[in-house]
Amino acid sequence: MPAFDSTSSSRFTRTLNFALFGTSVIWLLASQVIAGHAARGLSVRFDLEPEQALLSSLIFLFLLILGFYVLQAISSRPGTVRDVMGLPKRLTSREEWGIGAAIGWGSVVLAVLPMAVAGTLHVHFLRDSRAFWLVAVNLTTLLVAGLAEEIAFRGYPFRRLIEAIGPVGATVALSILFGLGHAFNPDATWISVLITVLAGVLFSVAWLRTHALWLPWGMHFAWNASMGVLFGLPVSGLNSFSTVVMTRAVGRSWLTGGAYGPEATLFTVPALLVSIIVLVMMTSDYAWDYTRPPIVAAGYVVEVAPPAAHTAMEQEAKAPLLVQILPTTPQTRSVMPQAAGELSQSAPPPDGPS
Repeated sequence: MPAFDSTSSSRFTRTLNFALFGTSVIWLLASQVIAGHAARGLSVRFDLEPEQALLSSLIFLFLLILGFYVLQAISSRPGTVRDVMGLPKRLTSREEWGIGAAIGWGSVVLAVLPMAVAGTLHVHFLRDSRAFWLVAVNLTTLLVAGLAEEIAFRGYPFRRLIEAIGPVGATVALSILFGLGHAFNPDATWISVLITVLAGVLFSVAWLRTHALWLPWGMHFAWNASMGVLFGLPVSGLNSFSTVVMTRAVGRSWLTGGAYGPEATLFTVPALLVSIIVLVMMTSDYAWDYTRPPIVAAGYVVEVAPPAAHTAMEQEAKAPLLVQILPTTPQTRSVMPQAAGELSQSAPPPDGPS
């Protein structure tokens, strides 16, 4: 993904990012309304009522990508559709998604376990063939809806707000907006809103640790799918995802969440806190590989002359040079005549004629 600066920037840059963030939020709300109306019209026209939620999620996802891509192009930021979606192509993408799904499933198990121990869960199974078809439709719906929500709250708007006010402020602001976005769900309470805000912090930390949506997308999907399809409980007040497994929780609302589901129980708070700790521990390698700033060589050359005493000691310690003196004439010419002369001087004079 393109690198971005999360530190303080100029006033113009902050103003531009605020404007882009505000525009993206407006487009987000408009896209949700348009997608809902379009899905209802298509479901009535083609008798696709069971697939209405899936159609709404698909249209919502398409409008988000289209609008955010246009905003990115207007702001002269180079990038592709993958950059807008927050799903960069990398070798660990499937692994990140799988880790997110494992953490999301574990979070739901921790939240539902106290209800199971207290005996408040009453489970019913449906074996109708149509129910199994609806399981496939619901899983696809939750997969697309989870991606759309992550792009809406941890995608392009989140990155623009990070560049404007920093990662901490952006995490708090988007998590509050995420919680308020679920405040209008059926049977929502102030506890459910606070828990949704905490879930928004969890998903935001997942993005900050990887700079991608693979991990929070897997976490979001597994959270909803485990709660609605696997355990048959309401998902943020919606019971439409329980088809084969249908569970009714009977007991006090602080334990069962009432009609809103486990996302309104007090036991979900420690489950989310544990999930944040596990998330940070399991993403240390990703944080090192994908989020640390690149190391850029810097500095300047410094040359300092050595002390005079040190230079003198080096000169004294140097070994004397060896000098080789070569003869000026060939060795054969200088030696042979001398030897011949010595022989002539030492030889006795010859005897006279006999």
